[in-house]
Amino acid sequence: MMILEDRIGATAVITLNYPERRNALAVPMRAELVAALERIEADAGVRAVVVTGANGTFSAGGDISGMNVQDLAAGRERFRLTQRLVRLIIEGSKPFIAAVEGWAVGAGLGVALCCDTIVSSDSARFMAGFGKIGLIADFGLLHTLPRRVGEGRARQILMYAEPMDAAAAERIGLIDHVVPAGTALDAALERAAMFADAAPLPIAMTKSWLAQGLADSLEWERNTQSALFLTADHAEGKEAFLAKRRPSFSGV
Repeated sequence: MMILEDRIGATAVITLNYPERRNALAVPMRAELVAALERIEADAGVRAVVVTGANGTFSAGGDISGMNVQDLAAGRERFRLTQRLVRLIIEGSKPFIAAVEGWAVGAGLGVALCCDTIVSSDSARFMAGFGKIGLIADFGLLHTLPRRVGEGRARQILMYAEPMDAAAAERIGLIDHVVPAGTALDAALERAAMFADAAPLPIAMTKSWLAQGLADSLEWERNTQSALFLTADHAEGKEAFLAKRRPSFSGV
């Protein structure tokens, strides 16, 4: 199992569990997440969802070794599953809280920012490194990131791919709460418990309003990323990453 499910009172806890790849969001994990979140969305007894990662890491991003898209149709199909996952978190009726320890990178950062609240340990690190493998940001980041930090700061995060520590992330509004290392899950569960006595319909309707614009952003993301998967620069970026060397991009 690439995800673990637990229930604490009215809170569902989802743990990303692919420790040998630092909880990289491989396609099978995405499928498991979608199935779990569809069950949770249909469960009226769940009032909040906490998402965390196993073994002290939230998620190192996409599983680059599994990025083997050979044609445009395959790229678009890959995003059908990804976008279902994003929409279940952003447009779903339940409040989501991310409990981040260690790294939240690329697609992992995307999942965290889909959540309504991000609780981070003071040792956590954040980065959007898509350009290093010849891709644009996905997992809804082009929708969520500017809404959290503003367009100017979003440009810096997306275009420079520099790591950011928890203190800096909190200062610009990328995350909401910083707690001592090792306590992010406990703190997130405390926040989630507040929803046990909250009326669920106003929360669901608030989320629906705030999700406006997501569909258009995801469709552009799907079309653009599907094309970029087929470029020579993506092939070079992927090869360089796996070989742990500096990429040499040509713009094609």
